[in-house]
Amino acid sequence: MAKTDLPIIEQRRIEANIIKPIYEEMKSELGKDVAKRVIGNAVVKAAIAAGEAYAAEREDGQTDLKAFHSLLPQWTHGGALEIKMVEESDDALAYDVVRCRYAEMYREMGLAEIGHLLSCGRDGTFCKGFNPKIEFQRTQTIMQGASHCDFRYTMPAESAE
Repeated sequence: MAKTDLPIIEQRRIEANIIKPIYEEMKSELGKDVAKRVIGNAVVKAAIAAGEAYAAEREDGQTDLKAFHSLLPQWTHGGALEIKMVEESDDALAYDVVRCRYAEMYREMGLAEIGHLLSCGRDGTFCKGFNPKIEFQRTQTIMQGASHCDFRYTMPAESAE
């Protein structure tokens, strides 16, 4: 995965502009369910590969939860996400996203139907690529109508190496 200096939200906007006509054509040819499944699967695979690339690029070789947390500013850059931190420790990272400009952007682009696939679907799989021992749990997202997104990452202390 090639590194870029573009903020993540701008990368997602570019990707969405490319994906939108492809998704529309896939819906027309294959149906909405198949189109969503294909897009979702492709994004998950790309997220895992991105996590692996981020891990491989770490000069210190660390892929623990602290190292993972150090990546968060790339996603929040420029106010793209407004978060309320709930817990930060060696084995837990928990925060709520109270404003998501990614969701706002997808709605403005007419992609609310698949916005959760384009961004939210990456959250649990990116960390698997970064370190498969990181566990992710989320019960709701703004993109799918909730008041906030609840991000909960954990990593057992014995798994941190």
